[in-house]
Amino acid sequence: MQKKILVVDDEQSILTLLQYNLEQSGYDVITAMDGEEAIEKAMAEKPHLLILDLMLPKLDGIEVCKLLRQRKINVPILMLTAKDDELDKILGLELGADDYMTKPFSPREVVARIKAILRRSHTPQPASVEKENNDGSIRIAELVIYPEKYETYFRDEKLELTPKEFELLLYLAKHKGRVHTRDQLLSTVWNYDFAGDTRIVDVHISHLREKIEQDTRKPKYIKTIRGLGYKFEEPQEW
Repeated sequence: MQKKILVVDDEQSILTLLQYNLEQSGYDVITAMDGEEAIEKAMAEKPHLLILDLMLPKLDGIEVCKLLRQRKINVPILMLTAKDDELDKILGLELGADDYMTKPFSPREVVARIKAILRRSHTPQPASVEKENNDGSIRIAELVIYPEKYETYFRDEKLELTPKEFELLLYLAKHKGRVHTRDQLLSTVWNYDFAGDTRIVDVHISHLREKIEQDTRKPKYIKTIRGLGYKFEEPQEW
């Protein structure tokens, strides 16, 4: 099945460049040139991924990302930013974007990022990973993850997770007790074959803690291992 990608940018030259390269890579591409059109097409076309420029007419990329997440549209989002938009990059990630790229960019790298975001790992898990229950779920304390249904429940309440938040949580839960560096998480969860920005990992960890930790300053599930990375643990008391 051909993956559908919505590209949103107010510069026709960038739209044309991305559309050509993505179609050459086998994707079905639809485009929009402002924030309002982006939301309309995202809801109507149901794309598999959205490439979203930050600086847009009518509604900027930050607002588009925020509104889509509020409407429970959890399509993966790759944000395009200018070099000096450091705060906007972080804000975009905090609002639910999966990744960002800085302009100017290489079309080849954009395609590589998209493949990484859309790709699912089909390699067998090591024998030491957390075992699934008979119903396919992974249950750790008050957390229940259904990998096949892409659903997560905490204290019997369904969590609203972005695709990348779900994949990160699932990976950590399956490898409970192991310490993972930020670079390792970028490689395994984001599937990057090149050096990425490890702040992406930190922001997504922060999102998950807000949803499953009673006190984010004293997390019981996702622990920070100083100087190394992160480790998922089963709380001793819950």
